[in-house]
Amino acid sequence: MNLHPVLRTLAGAAAVVGALAVTPAQAQSVAVTSIVEHPALDAVKDGIHEALTKAGYTEAKGLKWQFQTAQGNTAIAAQIARKFIGDKPDVIVAIATPSAQAVVAATKTIPVVYAAVTDPVAAQLVADWGPSGTNVTGVSDALSLEKQIELIQKVVPNAKKVGMVYNPGEANSVVVVKQMRELLPKAGMSLVEATAARTVDVGAAARSLVGKVDVIYTNTDNNVVSAYESLVKVGNSAKIPLVASDTDSVKRGAIAALGINYHNLGLQTGAVVARILKGEKPGDIASETSAKQELFVNPGAAEKQGVTLSDALIKSAAQVIK
Repeated sequence: MNLHPVLRTLAGAAAVVGALAVTPAQAQSVAVTSIVEHPALDAVKDGIHEALTKAGYTEAKGLKWQFQTAQGNTAIAAQIARKFIGDKPDVIVAIATPSAQAVVAATKTIPVVYAAVTDPVAAQLVADWGPSGTNVTGVSDALSLEKQIELIQKVVPNAKKVGMVYNPGEANSVVVVKQMRELLPKAGMSLVEATAARTVDVGAAARSLVGKVDVIYTNTDNNVVSAYESLVKVGNSAKIPLVASDTDSVKRGAIAALGINYHNLGLQTGAVVARILKGEKPGDIASETSAKQELFVNPGAAEKQGVTLSDALIKSAAQVIK
């Protein structure tokens, strides 16, 4: 049957409208989970959202964004992972090692982007730093520990014993402690460990180091960062200098930190999420790290903890906390 050209056009238009009615444009959905809420991880989350906005993914244009925190509890992290998988989002973003491990263990199909994981290989998220060939990619907050040790020496030049409070159940912290055990003797120092399996244990762990160490160094352990004020209380009262790897901890009472800008890390992570939303496979995207590190110093905290910072160190800082 030959239709009049106008009727053919109308019929074609009707078919298109009908097809659109049957298959509406798929709204993009991103589910974000974090092991705990503290300034560094919150900055990552905010950076991810900002990067998605810049890439044109907004709630006004149909983006479904949801966020849940595990409140420092790995069992809750596993529950959130299961819930998110049931929701079937386009991408799950997992901030910090325990949350990333929970999500990666729970799905082999939904794209997963980890963020703020120190060693994704040791955490068994990916086999190596190249494209994984799986549903997982992400952005690490790995730091050069040699540079961390140099900072410790600049803050406390005569230090011999370096204390570390950490959660033995957090893979990234276990990796850092193992490396510090090996690296510190090369710099004429040794490591004294104190474990804190829960946030409430951080203060007691710090107190156990009093009289045994010349300085306390903290990595990006989520228990420790969450309870940093309890560490500061011990450092100030016992005159033990605190050196951190999280720059936000300097605002909270550490003397110095050479660390990553976690908002920038979030922007970098969000850019990876946007690439996946646009059609790239996570398994084709290599894991990334943040090359940019910043030095923050707090001369007031140094005074409270019994040390004086050199003018050269203060001048080299990206930010001096007053």
